[in-house]
Amino acid sequence: MERELTARPALGPLYARALVSRPSGSLDFPRVRVVERAVRFDVDRLAAYCRLTGFPVRDTVPLPYPQAVGFAHQVDLMVREAFPFTVAGVLHLRQEFEQTRALGVTEEFDLSVRAVAMHAHRRGATVDLLTELTAGGGTVWTGRSRYLARGVRWPGTPREGERLDAPDGEGTLWRVPADTGRRYAALSGDRNPIHLSPLTARAFGFRRAVAHGMWTASRALADLGGPAPGAARFEVEFASPVFLPSTVRHVAVPVEGGWSSALRSRDHAKVHLATRFTAGDA
Repeated sequence: MERELTARPALGPLYARALVSRPSGSLDFPRVRVVERAVRFDVDRLAAYCRLTGFPVRDTVPLPYPQAVGFAHQVDLMVREAFPFTVAGVLHLRQEFEQTRALGVTEEFDLSVRAVAMHAHRRGATVDLLTELTAGGGTVWTGRSRYLARGVRWPGTPREGERLDAPDGEGTLWRVPADTGRRYAALSGDRNPIHLSPLTARAFGFRRAVAHGMWTASRALADLGGPAPGAARFEVEFASPVFLPSTVRHVAVPVEGGWSSALRSRDHAKVHLATRFTAGDA
């Protein structure tokens, strides 16, 4: 089944609807594919994203950026369709990006989002959402997002999935300002209260506001050298939130075909995220 959108969904009304929605109660997930056709990137918004995350502004799109565009479509899918969980309180566990070639800033794409799997997890259940960009009859970019719905009962043996290596070392210090969450929310539309201020974050159980996971992942890839020149793959495993403001340490080591990296606390003790980047078809 396909449901076509005529414009990018507005996240404000979707978040409001999510607060009053109820789980479907079904032991299944919808096979609906949400589609928006002829999508073009907003070049001003893209430039702002590059400045905030550390990518150079060029005529090709940073590998993680389509996720910032497609996130609203993901929320639309989870809120408007009958999932066995509510969006409020889901956690982003893992993200994978892959492109077959560099994406031009002025290109036009069809964007689609669908759920492709649900599995039992020791803390509830996970759902995998697949975001795809197609052009010229073929898929040129995919993003696979894994979210944890805490407390949801799902049949089967709990799956934890592959764990990425988290290298340690001196690395590079990042100073993450207090307004990082508000700035990323302004350009992505993701105004989840946990990112905006200490007051709104405390209402959801966080002692301070936390950075968006996709901001930290994007900044980590930017540290590895900027936009991917062609075919590339980037995997991210989210481990613990980055509180705002803070100073953290990004550690990267070369591996076959690319890089392995980790974002750690300044004292090395805590891992915030681990990544693996592979260039080419490897």
